[in-house]
Amino acid sequence: MDECEVVSIQKKIITVRITDSEIAEIKQNQEDSIAVRVINQKKILSGSASSSEQNLLEKVLETTPYAAPKSFWKTLPFPSRYATVNKTFDSRLENMSGSSAVDIANEMINSALHKDIIRISGSLNIVSEKFQVMNTNGVNCSDSSTFISGTINTDSQTGDTPISGIGAICARTLDGFSAQKVGTDSQEMCVSSIGPKKIESDSYEIIFEPYAFGELLAFVFSSNFNLKTYTEKRSCFSDKLGDKISSESFTLTDDPHSPEGIGSKPFDDEGSQTLPQSLIKSGVLAGLFSDSFEAFKNGTSSSANAARPGSPMGRQAQSIPITLPHNLKVADGDITKDEIIKNTKKGLLIGRLWYTYPVNPERGDFSCTARSGIKIIENGKTGPGKSVRIVHNLKALLKNISAIGNDSKNILQWSSLPSITPTVKVDNINVSPL
Repeated sequence: MDECEVVSIQKKIITVRITDSEIAEIKQNQEDSIAVRVINQKKILSGSASSSEQNLLEKVLETTPYAAPKSFWKTLPFPSRYATVNKTFDSRLENMSGSSAVDIANEMINSALHKDIIRISGSLNIVSEKFQVMNTNGVNCSDSSTFISGTINTDSQTGDTPISGIGAICARTLDGFSAQKVGTDSQEMCVSSIGPKKIESDSYEIIFEPYAFGELLAFVFSSNFNLKTYTEKRSCFSDKLGDKISSESFTLTDDPHSPEGIGSKPFDDEGSQTLPQSLIKSGVLAGLFSDSFEAFKNGTSSSANAARPGSPMGRQAQSIPITLPHNLKVADGDITKDEIIKNTKKGLLIGRLWYTYPVNPERGDFSCTARSGIKIIENGKTGPGKSVRIVHNLKALLKNISAIGNDSKNILQWSSLPSITPTVKVDNINVSPL
């Protein structure tokens, strides 16, 4: 062997599932697994198994005749000095019992109760893990992490139109999480949406609250800054590095050092030192992210974005990492959400998006549906609105950002990428009623 890398993970997951306004299930899982990656004459071999597996390395080496050499490969990472990242571990979450998790889930449910709400559902996930990566270049680093994520969905049949609400908070420490706020946020969104009016097909100023804009970051924005996507001309920003692509007020970074950030970590999943990096800086396309494989393939250096993502949060002992951002972070503006609403003459406030996906990624076209937490804004006054579909373009969206709030929140959509974003207002978006 020329090089060898080993990763190991010990992980504890508590999941509480909520159905029909009560606890339906509680599960506790333990994981203890390893993975290896071997480079031999530029052939990359790999495998993974539980930590009790015998002779894993020998089994991986048996695949050598079937692998093709990667001539561009250089080397696994070397040791580095890692930053201290605050608020990414809480012993109270690590030692959380199933009964304590049920107490938290019940507080979420009780905070969402209201006479007009007929159904409450959702989940609570608490994860603790120890991740370690070692290689033959001398890397030997470990990271203990904790995560907590709670979601409450509420439904109401009051009036002629069924409506719903959502409350969601994710954090790395117990202090960063509020079970009560998860429930009250969902209740308030649902109750304030009773009696919605039809929204006519037209162009509007749209105010995306953090939960909605976080979905756009995860499902529409993120892939465009991946070095692989960019160099293969599948990004709508390919060949635009250094060009202005958005409003000057908009700055987007990948921040692995943000306290409480779901993706925050001192080193990536290959053992490379993480650093915050600009993707869009004051409107200019400033950077791309990659792991070692994609970086070497394109003749550059890794940005320390090797990831071995696990579910529902944290890492997994995958033998081959993939390229992902850590925390997509929109820089806060200097205005409140209420002030943004007050300054809007003809607009929509959107609290949640569904079914968000690229339609034509190379052009930047995407589609999504707003079905919860929709408000019609007329001269700064709001009233509930019915569901609408949005078919728009990412390049046009970025150039029409007109206001950014100061209310940043951690956002984690189901099985998605973490982000940190405030409320964002975008002008000239066409919508059509459902």
